[in-house]
Amino acid sequence: MNFKLDDSLGFILNKVNTKLKNELFQQLKENDVTPEQWAILNCLWEQEGVTPKELSDLTFKDKPNTNRILEKLIIKGLVVRKAHPVDKRSFQIFLTDDGWALREQLIPKVKQLLDKATAGIEQHKVAEMKKMLNQIYDNIK
Repeated sequence: MNFKLDDSLGFILNKVNTKLKNELFQQLKENDVTPEQWAILNCLWEQEGVTPKELSDLTFKDKPNTNRILEKLIIKGLVVRKAHPVDKRSFQIFLTDDGWALREQLIPKVKQLLDKATAGIEQHKVAEMKKMLNQIYDNIK
């Protein structure tokens, strides 16, 4: 039985993910933000006041890892933790003014990277690829 690693969908996806993550790290480092922190910030730009558990679910990170990322963002002054108004055991996460300000700096960098990554690929094919990748995810979750 033959199995060519270079022809394996999982290997190709991992290779692309690793390259994109490394390139993203390079794009964001002048703002002192990691790709993991970018994901949290991006979720908060969409909706503030979510709990660490909700952020874990949105970013597909485990809760301890999410809490570690949040601690770093708090130290950097980009987010604050406030007591949950209903569930006293939980917290809600909000952006600071500095956290909001990063949005205008980071989103163009990420869009530029994604444009570079998809150069020469028609937009409808990019949309189709996203749909297929989401289907693969749904098939194995």
